[in-house]
Amino acid sequence: MPSWAVSNLYTARATATGGRAGSTRSDDGRIDLNLSVPAGMGGDDGPGTNPEQLFAAGYAACFQGALGVVARRQKLELSDDSLVTARVGLQKTGLVFGLDVELEGHFPGLSREQGQALMEAAHQVCPYSIATRGNVDVRLSVR
Repeated sequence: MPSWAVSNLYTARATATGGRAGSTRSDDGRIDLNLSVPAGMGGDDGPGTNPEQLFAAGYAACFQGALGVVARRQKLELSDDSLVTARVGLQKTGLVFGLDVELEGHFPGLSREQGQALMEAAHQVCPYSIATRGNVDVRLSVR
């Protein structure tokens, strides 16, 4: 295989039944969740999670990993207290639904400018950021 060829490192697999008010389970059983429709979307606001929460959790974790990679490349040390909060909104325009994302970083020991530059750099390498680029409005901020 040529050195430039893509190689798959890992594939996750999950199956959903019942749509937004159903359930979802990963093939290895590590995720086995009931889903509920939030009241803001006309649902019963039951005890289950929802796709937006799952996306927010995945994006925040992936972006935090990308921040670590970028920080190491830039010879910056991230505090163990650094964190990323992802807010994922579901929007409706006419008959079309879309996502809206805000990623907020908190970086004790770094200036706001350093944190913002780190967020911008991580946004260029994070797989979730690459996947959403051009399709989802993603805003970056530092607290």
